[in-house]
Amino acid sequence: MFDEIMAKFAGSPGQQAVIRLLLERGFSVSEAGRVVSGGIEIPNTQIAGEVGVDRRVVDSTTDAVLADDELRQIFRNISAIPSLMSLAPVLDLTVLTVEVANAGRTGIVAAITSTIADHGVSIRQTVSDDPEFTDEPRLYVVTDADLPGDLINEIRSFEFVRKIELQ
Repeated sequence: MFDEIMAKFAGSPGQQAVIRLLLERGFSVSEAGRVVSGGIEIPNTQIAGEVGVDRRVVDSTTDAVLADDELRQIFRNISAIPSLMSLAPVLDLTVLTVEVANAGRTGIVAAITSTIADHGVSIRQTVSDDPEFTDEPRLYVVTDADLPGDLINEIRSFEFVRKIELQ
């Protein structure tokens, strides 16, 4: 899906940068063509500055989104979710990041979260990148406690796990 969305803006790297930002941040486009997060409007100059384009590129991108039936459905309904990952050090939480070999495989989230639960560790939040929207999707698991070594080794031993990181 990500490739299909980006292909609609193939002639404009600036518009692609705007679309990528909207998707990464979960920003939507209002009926009036404004970039919003929930009910809060984000000035086009701020969006433009973040991705390094002129604000008119943001205007033309949101116009194109609203003019396309498929894109309008996506960007009128996308939303952001709050993440505990940045707060983890402040709240004394642990973040496990898992990179997998085949993100389209079924059961990845279930295998990892079940294994954590089987070790008696409480999960506060899980967030997974959508393999349709990113080239290197990851699973992030925020826990209340440090993960014991045997749990880390068990997760690392899954055939689909390429790399894990702890913070």
